[in-house]
Amino acid sequence: MKRCGWCGTSDIYIHYHDTEWGVPVFDDRRHFEFLVLESAQAGLSWLTVLKKREQYRKAYDGFDPEKAARYTEKKKEKLLADPGIIRNRLKIEASITNAREFLKIQKEFGSFSSYIWGFTGHRPVVGTWKSLSELPPRTELSDRVAADMKKRGFRFLGSIIMYSHMQATGIINDHIIGCFRRKEIMELAPSPSVYTRAGK
Repeated sequence: MKRCGWCGTSDIYIHYHDTEWGVPVFDDRRHFEFLVLESAQAGLSWLTVLKKREQYRKAYDGFDPEKAARYTEKKKEKLLADPGIIRNRLKIEASITNAREFLKIQKEFGSFSSYIWGFTGHRPVVGTWKSLSELPPRTELSDRVAADMKKRGFRFLGSIIMYSHMQATGIINDHIIGCFRRKEIMELAPSPSVYTRAGK
């Protein structure tokens, strides 16, 4: 069974690759989860973040953006004292700011899913890469998404991180040709009717 080479032999990575990476995401809470984790991952390995994911889920109230947007200084200090997450003040402050901007997008577009899928016409972009070495760190698409989000006030979510976000959430299917998951995910065509707000 051929997989994308980045998952190596790590059980956590293999499970993430086989069950989650590239599966189209339409639920806003899941999008917010990835945004929090990906901004925290900046400068670190994704494996480091995956190992801390469950504690992040507890610390961030199930990744509820409405709750995160209301985090107080007391809550911020509690997060900074939590050894189970990445205790970087700037990243934690950014996650709270991003939650507030996330809610504004929901209000404007109906859901964050509708907003971000709109950059691709609500259809997935399918990569045609034959090897891991061909995958780019960012694209013109991720440049546009990151620029728009920066203009809206999002932090720690540049083009490289947003490209990773779109790969993770199936907006871009970058499983390499020959990977068993590539075709499976291509069959999961999205429908606008499944875009949902967090918890709805």
